[in-house]
Amino acid sequence: MTGTPAIRILIADDHDVVRSGLRAVVESHAGWEVVGEAEDGKIAITKALVTKPDILITDYSLPVMNGVEVTRQVRTRLPRTEVLMFTMHDTDEIIAQALAAGARAFLLKSDAKQFLISAIEALASHKPFFTGRLSERMLDSYLSKAGDKAIPLLTPRERIVVQLIAEGNSNRDISSVLNVSVKTVESQRSAAMRKVDVTSTAGLVRYAIRNRLIEP
Repeated sequence: MTGTPAIRILIADDHDVVRSGLRAVVESHAGWEVVGEAEDGKIAITKALVTKPDILITDYSLPVMNGVEVTRQVRTRLPRTEVLMFTMHDTDEIIAQALAAGARAFLLKSDAKQFLISAIEALASHKPFFTGRLSERMLDSYLSKAGDKAIPLLTPRERIVVQLIAEGNSNRDISSVLNVSVKTVESQRSAAMRKVDVTSTAGLVRYAIRNRLIEP
């Protein structure tokens, strides 16, 4: 006798207490299992490729690679994996980035107690989930701005380079993380500095904090 396959869930968040709380919720639900945890974006992508989860729950503000880049890479390589963006922030820019990257659910951490189970149930059926408070704003904002100036100023790779710089990584460190040459990193760094009109690493750090690429 064959039962219904378990819903397999990967959790990515840089805070142990958040991962533990999410794991407790998931494992208390019949038919759901946690197949792994990740504390940064690169580990999240690696574990997703290994475990091939049905659902990835990812924080936006992950170290190394943020949740948007994780979502983009996972959805490209594992199109059947649904992504729940789980964050403290609900700015229009973050919402638009998450949707464009392929996330089909967006949940504020402050709403987790009330809506987390419903969000996972929706994604398990390959249906989107947004709370009533956010859904109209999210969709209207994304649709009205798609194709115009809402397109991010930096490319996805430039955003990751800026994030890694702001986290204190050298060009050589970044080349290792992204598996590209130091020359490529330098080129992307220069392009990012030109686009955001800064002339120093400190300027890039301020830009990263202001645009929530890292937590202050």
